[in-house]
Amino acid sequence: MNALGEDWDILLSLFPPDWETAARQKGAVARLRGFASVNEVLRALLLHVGCGYSLRETVLRAKALGVAEVSDVTLLNRLRQAEGWLQHLCQELLTESGVQWRGPEPRRRVRAVDATVIKEPGKTGSQWRLHYSLRLPELSCDFFALTATEGRGSGEHLRRFQTTREDLILADRGYSNPAGVASLARQGADVIVRLNTATLPLFGPTGRRFRLLPQLRKIQTAGAMREWPVEVHEQHQRISGRLCAVRKSEQAMALAQRRITRHDQKRQRPSKPETREYACYVIVFTTVPESEMNLLEVLEHYRFRWQIELVFKQLKSILALGHLPKYDDRSSRAWLYGKILVALLTQKLVRLGSALSPWGYDLWQTTAAESLA
Repeated sequence: MNALGEDWDILLSLFPPDWETAARQKGAVARLRGFASVNEVLRALLLHVGCGYSLRETVLRAKALGVAEVSDVTLLNRLRQAEGWLQHLCQELLTESGVQWRGPEPRRRVRAVDATVIKEPGKTGSQWRLHYSLRLPELSCDFFALTATEGRGSGEHLRRFQTTREDLILADRGYSNPAGVASLARQGADVIVRLNTATLPLFGPTGRRFRLLPQLRKIQTAGAMREWPVEVHEQHQRISGRLCAVRKSEQAMALAQRRITRHDQKRQRPSKPETREYACYVIVFTTVPESEMNLLEVLEHYRFRWQIELVFKQLKSILALGHLPKYDDRSSRAWLYGKILVALLTQKLVRLGSALSPWGYDLWQTTAAESLA
């Protein structure tokens, strides 16, 4: 129990300085009711979200640990009330980790979309695909949907997201297909999506297939950028856009090649030679006109998404197991913010791990905490 207490104190040291004040400001703890302090509220919520326990299992464990003695209904209500608080903590940790917008403020409502599969514990645990959209840079969840993992309409696609003319969608290569691009174009929204050469065929202004590789080979210097006018064809619809590319550094190219090699070894067959060439570049397709956003700005927008992609990757591994509240959107969004918070805390712990002293904690933070006590 002493070790658990020490671990919790170390974890608390990773939180933003205003974490406790923010709980009251955001309406998470107007009244404590069954909890001794804000500390215990946070601890119970992280037991549920971070460890993947069901609400009932969480309250039993919280009682055994002496954290709180509440019902699962009370804990669910706490989770609902904590949505704004958890979102605030995520925003603070994201900024602290160095993920910051560079350049002018976005002129559009920028949204990063993604999806992942969640498997609940047990041999017969349900599997869900969680689809979500996060507003950037404020990291506000403006879309949340659960679907089955199999069957019609369960996959990742841009048609799922309702958009307006104000929206700029940032998406990874899983959403790179003509149907999704056409769906956004019909709604008046724009997209910046990582190119998947296998699923998003491109055409030149004359209607012929765009020969990408010969154009990429002309970019010889790391950091050099180029763009080309292209079209996406979907049935009778022709969507004009731009293909933007930047050559990676030697280090980034070597890392990409190692990933391809590991992938080849896993599936026991070699990738196509052009796949290794494509891996030397970051290539995105966008429908944003040049008059609104130049080449550098397009790539900068995608770079910003790539910064939080690291959090997404950790988030997906954390999301992969756990009891997702399926009662209402509010509790589900709070659960998602809690998962993002755990991912950001994990990222910070890894970042600080190499600098930890032999005794396992930061004396400056410990001394500061004692002086406030």
